[in-house]
Amino acid sequence: MAAVGAGGSTAAPGPGAVSAGALEPGTASAGETVCPSSRMGGGAHRRLKYISLAVLVVQNASLILSIRYARTLPGDRFFATTAVVMAEVLKGLTCLLLLFAQKRGNVKHLVLFLHEAVLVQYVDTLKLAVPSLIYTLQNNLQYVAISNLPAATFQVTYQLKILTTALFSVLMLNRSLSRLQWASLLLLFTGVAIVQAQQAGGGGPRPLDQNPGAGLAAVVASCLSSGFAGVYFEKILKGSSGSVWLRNLQLGLFGTALGLVGLWWAEGTAVATRGFFFGYTPAVWGVVLNQAFGGLLVAVVVKYADNILKGFATSLSIVLSTVASIRLFGFHVDPLFALGAGLVIGAVYLYSLPRGAAKAIASASASASGPCVHQQPPGQPPPPQLSSHRGDLITEPFLPKLLTKVKGS
Repeated sequence: MAAVGAGGSTAAPGPGAVSAGALEPGTASAGETVCPSSRMGGGAHRRLKYISLAVLVVQNASLILSIRYARTLPGDRFFATTAVVMAEVLKGLTCLLLLFAQKRGNVKHLVLFLHEAVLVQYVDTLKLAVPSLIYTLQNNLQYVAISNLPAATFQVTYQLKILTTALFSVLMLNRSLSRLQWASLLLLFTGVAIVQAQQAGGGGPRPLDQNPGAGLAAVVASCLSSGFAGVYFEKILKGSSGSVWLRNLQLGLFGTALGLVGLWWAEGTAVATRGFFFGYTPAVWGVVLNQAFGGLLVAVVVKYADNILKGFATSLSIVLSTVASIRLFGFHVDPLFALGAGLVIGAVYLYSLPRGAAKAIASASASASGPCVHQQPPGQPPPPQLSSHRGDLITEPFLPKLLTKVKGS
């Protein structure tokens, strides 16, 4: 779910979170690749990569599992629309505090900065309205999907966002994919289809209040919105110099306003009768805090993770979600689910290989021949990146060089 990211995984960084840098350690602008060791020691870099892996895995798995847990607890059920709004509010306030700290606690400087960035440059601000609307919709859809699908099934099916993002990047940005990537996307679709066939065939006991059809429709719509929003965000803001926290603050402002509109339209009468915080328990607050701060945290650490690490994190998240679902929710893993999940895990790994392999080859040849800089051939766009998480933009693929995506909030 995103942080620059709502309601679901994503990361995740939720849909809607802009990451701290699309340029990963070891990359520079103008198609250059710079040795990570030029920025930090090899040991420190390795530690940061492992920390990044742990954060990505925990964020991806814990958000889905916590939502599933909170939505299936006996007793009063909270309104998902209020949780989406609260996550946006907390995310926006956090970004505001971080900007305040960047201005060294000077209120006047902060006000002048926000006036210039938000009001004077209103065109750039308004550009964020469309992705914010989509992320808000995506976050609400993720609650619907996770409420009607087992956490492990959702985690596997939600990887369709890789397919939708790739297709939108080809259609809207004229990107090209390698044969291996096309093959991995086909493998991904096949694996998801097998998992859904297992679900439709009644893989294990199912609570009476769950509707797998509604869950599947919600997760597909969420994947479509995630893919479109990530590519649209890159298309309209490519080259923007706004800071990570400013962009997340702007998305948070729009997300809060649009979330309130959605709340009023979908559950306004019920919320007015029972109260905004009806059904809130410590578990629900845990979901809200995970959505709000988890996506922002991923936005910070994702710059230390290369594509292979992101793909590995996604695969581990699927395994972790499945194991946890068995223990927490009595989820039953049959051979059909295992086959489908295995195909998806393999597809995610294969999709992440091209760029990582190219960087490894470039690094090896550069270390043998001299300076650790690799020039990308002119006119050739870099291969699409793998999304790690909400929807939030944090974890979404194909983000601009200066703004990589996390919103699930």
